[in-house]
Amino acid sequence: MVELKDVTIDGSARQLSLMAWEGKLTCLTGGTTWQRRQLLLAILGFVPVASGFISIDGEPLNNHTFSEFRLMTAYVPDQLADVGQINVYRAPTVQQVFALNKNRANPISNGILAEEIKRTGTSGRKAELLAVGRLLERPVLLVDNPSVSSANYLKDIARTGRVVIVTSDEEAFLKASDTTADIE
Repeated sequence: MVELKDVTIDGSARQLSLMAWEGKLTCLTGGTTWQRRQLLLAILGFVPVASGFISIDGEPLNNHTFSEFRLMTAYVPDQLADVGQINVYRAPTVQQVFALNKNRANPISNGILAEEIKRTGTSGRKAELLAVGRLLERPVLLVDNPSVSSANYLKDIARTGRVVIVTSDEEAFLKASDTTADIE
């Protein structure tokens, strides 16, 4: 379970509390796309929490435990970073995800990846990123602004016992989600 308790981040005046459970699809909605993305990055420890706390299975996350939590998490960004783009946080490329030591132990063949891409219900880079996120088989999956056509795919992933948190204002995700949290 991932819990946010009275969490605020810079750029948001409202405190957010939510519990995202294993086997459930949770949707962060409302606010701006940027605010929702910042919350996902705060869960990963890349954006500081102004107040409140974030915990996993009841254990509060801090500067020392975020790195351990990241090993349990697959993050699917809205888009890949362009070469040469400079940001505070740079979204990983697919090659960088596979290059991580933790991921080398479970190599994903091109055939398996191609089959998983078909299952996502979407196409292009978003399909590739979703497929990689699923195939990493981490207990927590964070998805920033997924394609509407992947709502059932993500709900199915949650049903396998994973914590799945998405950011979206799309009606399809609001209906498919077991839990929604409005950040406005």
